[in-house]
Amino acid sequence: MKILYAVQGTGNGHLSRAMDVVPCLQRRAAVDVLVSGIQADLELPFPVKYRMHGLSFIFGKKGGVDLWKTFMSSTVRRLIHEVSTLPIENYDLIINDFEPISAWACHTRDKECIGLSHQAAAMDTLAPKPKDQDMVGKFVMRNYAPATVNYGFHFKCYNHRIFTPVIRQQVRQLNVTDEGHYTVYLPAYDDARLLKQLMRFPDVKWQVFSKHNKKPFDMRNVSVRPIASDCFIQSMAASAGVLCGAGFETPAEALYLRKKLLVIPMKNQYEQHLNAAALEELGVPVVKSLKSKNDVAMEAWLNSKHTVTVDYPDCTQTIIDKLLETHVPKTMV
Repeated sequence: MKILYAVQGTGNGHLSRAMDVVPCLQRRAAVDVLVSGIQADLELPFPVKYRMHGLSFIFGKKGGVDLWKTFMSSTVRRLIHEVSTLPIENYDLIINDFEPISAWACHTRDKECIGLSHQAAAMDTLAPKPKDQDMVGKFVMRNYAPATVNYGFHFKCYNHRIFTPVIRQQVRQLNVTDEGHYTVYLPAYDDARLLKQLMRFPDVKWQVFSKHNKKPFDMRNVSVRPIASDCFIQSMAASAGVLCGAGFETPAEALYLRKKLLVIPMKNQYEQHLNAAALEELGVPVVKSLKSKNDVAMEAWLNSKHTVTVDYPDCTQTIIDKLLETHVPKTMV
């Protein structure tokens, strides 16, 4: 049996999950990996057969997605070429983590595509939703990577096709301590803006991981470091708390590590507002921005001892086995 596992390369969350999902697939079948997108910082520990430009969302520097740069980063001609030339007919099964090239290749050629993503769970009717409905964002999420059938990961199991987060083995094996600093990952803000906002809390030691700077530096109570997976998760494991965007993998890992968590959803990113609604339901505080009007909420979080208790068992292989048993003929499993 031959499987194509296609993963979205915008940000690091999808690739973090792939680090656990791909080995589970490889125990059952021959697997080729496709990555599309241009915003990730992680290196995968296995070969990637197809690297494609795809359709990436570009992070801005003021707290949101830069819609203009996102639009300009992709050309229709390139997108059509990648969709039309991907040899999906060479595979018995396509498993898709919110990846548009393989999804649309399957859609246009009437081939089954199994969605296995966080986005599928976030859009489920039983998952929490924000008060403000972003119709454009909802349309994009529903049509960005269409699948024949969807399975998903979320902060809670809202139905039988939604599973708890995949926590990569690197994180599960960490030694958890509290050295007093706060770990920060807000890729939609530039370093200057983060420094200005975080230095308003001079008694707090901040460790910022930046997508915008390749050289480490310190300024007063703020340390800025370039993104490096090992350094980042070590910082989280030793932190007093984590301040990050309302993505999926980083908040899930922070919750797993029993860390105090505060999230700021990106502007123009509907998925993050869906995540923020789910996290708020769990008891995680959410603020709209780093602006001074939110200082009271920030101070309350910094002074709080409250953490949210979750149970995220290591069951990725079980999930993959059930998926294959459902969607692959028994003669091939």
